[in-house]
Amino acid sequence: MGVLRNSPKASPIKKSATLQHLFDLEANNSNGTKIYSPKSSKQSITESEYGEILSIISHCCSIFTFTDPLESPSEQDVKRLKLFQLLSFMKKPKKPLPEEIIRPLVSMLSANLFRPLPPSAKRTVVCELPEDEDLVSTLSPAWPHLQVVYDILLRLVLSIDPKVLRGYVDERFLVNLLSVFQTEDRRERDNLKNVYHRIYSKFTFYRAIMRKSMKDVFLHYVFESEKHSGIGELLEIWGSIINGFTVPLKEEHKLFLMRVLIPLHKAKGMPVYHRQLAYCVNQFVQKEPMLGGTVVRGILKYWPATNCQKEVLLIDELEELVENIDPDHYRKLALLICTQISRCLNSLNSQVAERAIYVWNNEQFVKMASSMMEEVFPVVVESVEKNLKWHWSKSVKQLTENVKTMIEEMDPNLYDKCLEEIAHKEYLAGQEDIKRKENWERLELAAAKNHQFFQPQKCIYVSH
Repeated sequence: MGVLRNSPKASPIKKSATLQHLFDLEANNSNGTKIYSPKSSKQSITESEYGEILSIISHCCSIFTFTDPLESPSEQDVKRLKLFQLLSFMKKPKKPLPEEIIRPLVSMLSANLFRPLPPSAKRTVVCELPEDEDLVSTLSPAWPHLQVVYDILLRLVLSIDPKVLRGYVDERFLVNLLSVFQTEDRRERDNLKNVYHRIYSKFTFYRAIMRKSMKDVFLHYVFESEKHSGIGELLEIWGSIINGFTVPLKEEHKLFLMRVLIPLHKAKGMPVYHRQLAYCVNQFVQKEPMLGGTVVRGILKYWPATNCQKEVLLIDELEELVENIDPDHYRKLALLICTQISRCLNSLNSQVAERAIYVWNNEQFVKMASSMMEEVFPVVVESVEKNLKWHWSKSVKQLTENVKTMIEEMDPNLYDKCLEEIAHKEYLAGQEDIKRKENWERLELAAAKNHQFFQPQKCIYVSH
């Protein structure tokens, strides 16, 4: 196309059109009548508008950090005004943009978005509490410009044919766009999430590449750095992607669940993105309930030992998984799940203990436990009795009493049998303790005798 525009054959046509226009104007002046040429008028308006847009794009390529005292606030305001002019131009219904505008426009967007991010203001990029994320997040000073730039990029993606835009929004552009998810400004991550998801939806030929790039970010976060601010936003995108998977699931998608989503449970910053992570995992289990066993075993594998907040979140996730697991798998998973819930029930942290007790209000959980009464009851009864005897919290004891009443009603004879087994175990443990003390006493007596036998005799030296 460019060759035809610049070829010598194209110029005489343009000249003839201009001469015809002059002849028409001359005829108008001679006859005193006004002849209107809509084609030439439309062409002149379009050319002037495009020239103005190119000038605006060129002006918007100047970058302001908003931290340099030498930068002029008035120039910053002028650039923001130019960006709004460009956005209003993009919103107007018109013919597709020519390449002469798309290329510098994408270059301008890249210059503004793909910048070195400031170092983290926190010791760790992810905060410990999800509700405190807004308090510790760093706001970008350049947001007045970036907000409009993201709106322009979104409008470009929505209005231009992906096949036309493919030559400018390439793989390198997408990799750079993905790297911006590391920004600590939550406002920017929200806009970026929207744009990246739109690109994934429209640019179908990039979907496999975009999925792989996001997987690499997750794996690097879990196994290397554990520093990334945009894990939650990326998981939100994945939640929409998983929702569109067809059944039966492809092997590639199952591997993503096992090798990426499940290991994400072990990171220290998991509470920040747990809501999005749990949604993705449950989407898989809802589509194929047979995956419930794999998910449960994976979560139990990464169960925290000292992080009470993560324990509460994982109990929530287990309870939700029980409702989606294939009932045929209840007998295989009942003992595993009930054992972990019983351990949490005995937790010295009252929040963990109470959350574990409330699981017994779930009908599906009780149904699962009932499917393996003989195996599950000894574990559950032991934890209940231990709480009633030793737990420090009165509220936990009261709630445990309610669980005891419910379990006894399910099978009183089995409950009494479990109590007898517990009493027998305590008796045996007491006998072992007595034997251990007797052995220590014998060792102490033997050591005392040996000490007296080997005590050295005092030597008296006589001086002559």
